[in-house]
Amino acid sequence: MSWTTGRNKTFAASYRQTVHYRGHLRVALARRDFRRLLLVRLIGQFGDGVFQISLAGAVLFNPERQAHAAEVAAGFAVILLPYCLVGPFAGVLLDRWWRQRVLVLANLVRALLVLGVAAEVAAGVDNQLFYGSALVVVSVNRFFLSTLSASLPHVVNPPELVTANALSTTCGGIAATLGGGFGIAIRALAGDTNVGYGIVGALALLPYVASALIARGFARVALGPDDVHRCNRETMRAVAAGLVAGARYVARLRPVYYAFTVIGIYRFCYGILTITTLLLYRNYLPDDGFFRNGLAGLAQIVLGVAVGSALAAIVTPPVTRRLGFVRWASILLMTASSAAFGLILPFRLPLLVLAACVLGFTSQGIKICVDTLLQQNVADDFRGRVFTLYDTLFNVTFVAAAVVTALLIPDSGHAPAAVVAIGVVFAVTALGYLRFHGRGQLAPAASPAETEPLPIGQ
Repeated sequence: MSWTTGRNKTFAASYRQTVHYRGHLRVALARRDFRRLLLVRLIGQFGDGVFQISLAGAVLFNPERQAHAAEVAAGFAVILLPYCLVGPFAGVLLDRWWRQRVLVLANLVRALLVLGVAAEVAAGVDNQLFYGSALVVVSVNRFFLSTLSASLPHVVNPPELVTANALSTTCGGIAATLGGGFGIAIRALAGDTNVGYGIVGALALLPYVASALIARGFARVALGPDDVHRCNRETMRAVAAGLVAGARYVARLRPVYYAFTVIGIYRFCYGILTITTLLLYRNYLPDDGFFRNGLAGLAQIVLGVAVGSALAAIVTPPVTRRLGFVRWASILLMTASSAAFGLILPFRLPLLVLAACVLGFTSQGIKICVDTLLQQNVADDFRGRVFTLYDTLFNVTFVAAAVVTALLIPDSGHAPAAVVAIGVVFAVTALGYLRFHGRGQLAPAASPAETEPLPIGQ
């Protein structure tokens, strides 16, 4: 009887939470300024998807270029370094400049820059100038996304902020994926050549200009910064000092320190596997029936990761309520270890797609555990600094993996010893997490939906 009552209460709470979410969503979408800001994001990130598929295709899958591990590493560094270096300091400038102007000018600057990068791709330029130009484009993208996040509180009421943030970032990711699909379709028409990939990159100009025109519809002061932000704005030195203070806080709070260590190790290994997979699809594996190599096969890998991530979002909340964050994260690490030995090591396309699904599941599940652990256990005074540090760590470890891969992995991507080593690291990390952290369980696990997510950027 008590079990049935408990189940009914859980269902009733979930139903109320769903109704509550839908109510906030309706209120947010009723705001014209929110709809306009969302449209600025969707069109701009659609352009990001087009540009990034042009960049990835030119570096990885262009038969007129030889894809080396070092070039793949440079491509990932171009995409991720702005998130490591620009991201933490973007807010300093966004509390000084009118954000409406930033949205307009960032889009127009991106439109001009992608024309230059597209011309370099079409001409077959493959040197520091090419990677430097692409790095500038992605850095401007980082400002654009940070401006969208900082502007959101000005177009929705505080009760709808979390819902609006979740909707915006999720839809933005979908728009970028659709942009990538559009770029692949155009590449099929334009051809697998330098000129073909240059045409794809140049087409990113259109959504960037459209996004700028829509952003012009806001009044100059509509998106802030307001007087409060201007009075409380930080300096570059203050942000750097805040990151140092956040690092010291993490070092003192052992459960958070262990969580940081686990996510750092996982992202490093995941990064090596990601770049190795790209090299395998480009330089080593032949087609295998329905499963393809090249860019088409990469799309299958991306789909597998997306399916695994979606499953993790469904499964992780109820499981962590029963097992806790530490046990579930350790189980996910052991699952990733098994996938490395059983699915990646044979080096066959069907198994690699299944491995992508499993690693998407484990990656998202571990991230949900760490996100929620930080939200529940970091003091409010340090939460912003710790999450900024966490966001930086999340990208820096991937860049470090790219550097290591460029130095140690052959251009074919066929590196059985590296896969075995990663499988062992996953297993040792799982056992170590249980050993050092299992005796000091944190507060009872809660669903991420039951904690207040932090809009820490895109």
